[in-house]
Amino acid sequence: MTHDQQITLRIPRDLARELTRRAKALRVPKSQLVREAVSRYLAEPAAPAPGETWERVKHLVGSLSFDYDDIKDPVARQIYRNNWRE
Repeated sequence: MTHDQQITLRIPRDLARELTRRAKALRVPKSQLVREAVSRYLAEPAAPAPGETWERVKHLVGSLSFDYDDIKDPVARQIYRNNWRE
């Protein structure tokens, strides 16, 4: 026997109206749509935690060097001049 947990949440009025419209169109309870949406959301891989991306690439910082004379594209040269720090 499963014991469902009940939660209460507040959502913006526009979202509530759309939920009601969609549930009526599909002829299902709103709670079913919410359960399905939450299940799909939780099935997605979690986004990296803040700082986690930096931890994965920090060893690369400073490992690249560019020779300005080797850049032939004028737009790339301008980007280099405006953004690259030695």
